[in-house]
Amino acid sequence: MENPKLRKLVYDWLEEATIPQMQEKLASGELTSRELVLMYLHRIAVLDQNIHSVLEINPDALHIADALDTERKKSGPRSPLHGIPILIKDNIDTADKMHTSAGSLALKDSIALRDSFVAEQLRKAGAVILGKTNMTEWANFMAIGMKSGYSSRGGQVLNPYGPGEFAVGGSSSGSGAAITANLAAAAVGTETSGSILNPSCQNSLVGIKPTVGLISRRGIIPIAHTQDTAGPMARTVEDAAILLSALTGKDYEDPITETNELLEKDFTKHLKKDGLKGKRIGIAWDGFIDKMSEDHQKVMAAALEALRNSGAEVIDKIDIPSANVKWKYDVLTYEFKPDLNAYLNGLHSSVAVRSLADLIEFNKSDEEKMLKYGQAVLLESEATSGSLTEAEYVQALEFDYYHATEQGIDFALRTYDLNAIVFPGEEGSHISAKAGYPSIAVPAGFTSKGEPVGITFAGTAYSEPLLIELAYAFEQLTHYRKPPILRKE
Repeated sequence: MENPKLRKLVYDWLEEATIPQMQEKLASGELTSRELVLMYLHRIAVLDQNIHSVLEINPDALHIADALDTERKKSGPRSPLHGIPILIKDNIDTADKMHTSAGSLALKDSIALRDSFVAEQLRKAGAVILGKTNMTEWANFMAIGMKSGYSSRGGQVLNPYGPGEFAVGGSSSGSGAAITANLAAAAVGTETSGSILNPSCQNSLVGIKPTVGLISRRGIIPIAHTQDTAGPMARTVEDAAILLSALTGKDYEDPITETNELLEKDFTKHLKKDGLKGKRIGIAWDGFIDKMSEDHQKVMAAALEALRNSGAEVIDKIDIPSANVKWKYDVLTYEFKPDLNAYLNGLHSSVAVRSLADLIEFNKSDEEKMLKYGQAVLLESEATSGSLTEAEYVQALEFDYYHATEQGIDFALRTYDLNAIVFPGEEGSHISAKAGYPSIAVPAGFTSKGEPVGITFAGTAYSEPLLIELAYAFEQLTHYRKPPILRKE
């Protein structure tokens, strides 16, 4: 960078700077939002050529930053996100000059007619939507064996801790890689089953998968309406809590948000260093930790020892009846077709792909580009009626919810009188996802080869305040996160 001030800050200070630290410099006048955006644009241009995490930059980002700088001088900041650059996943609609494609070349020219609820909330908070992140194409609901982080539009996202060596995680892979490399202050990912928690663990990040209903899904390219949700991904629990606070809200166009009991909640109030003290935490061992590699188990052992020294009462090897249930993804198979058809039908008339059937045919038209891993999952969903009337669907829906709640999360919480359950990495994400319950992933260390490992705190519906207390206390006790060593060339 030519500006000597920014040249010093971009690597010496910005690399692990938190949102509150950025706000301190913005409030004092030491830094402007424009300068913050410029530094992130520089980092993306220099560092992302080795990561492939950012699909496109918002052409208006600098002008939005200028406007927010002017507003700050006149009336002060709107929120803790005022002037802060945020990246969002490529399946979240923005009614601006950027595209929303779910990583697919089929939608590479699609510009949303309207902001998603997530984008609306970010703009209200004064955030700068910096760009869109790459992702596993169609949120990894396209093919069997598709590599996490791959999309026909953006190519393969790589893990900054070991490009080509460690899995980057998916499907919010670009959000994960970009934030651990500090290409923005934080990012928004989406999850149906593990897609926030997995890349957060793989990239030594904090990822919050909220209760389904805490954040409206309007304007997000769907997989399954019973499990989909957006959520924050950040380098610290505090940053994740700030972003979650901005994203939360009711939306009459998404009925499940009417169950949200945490409306206008300031989640930063739950950042308590002694948040683990006196809490009863159950460890999901059988079917989870016992299935990990020896190297990963060693990391988990150290993390659990830290948990025991936190003042929490740790109950080892709790029984979760559904731990070894033969789960299927039938609910997703049935819900994907009607949900996707409804989304595609609402796009601008210039978009030729209007249905799942159209998408399948588009992919066939250029198999070399579009079908590197095939499209078996799309074909399976297209074979359903799209009406959700099949007995198999209703049975699968009831099976999943019963085993995820009464024989899963709620069973364990009730039986052992727990405040929360700890899972290794994202291993329990499928249970929380099928229940629609929240989870928070937090860095838990690194293997001997340098691969990041995380742990997940899981609870019942709308227990985000409690989970944030636990996650923050664990983070402050351990400070396991270390930034990746990046090639600055």
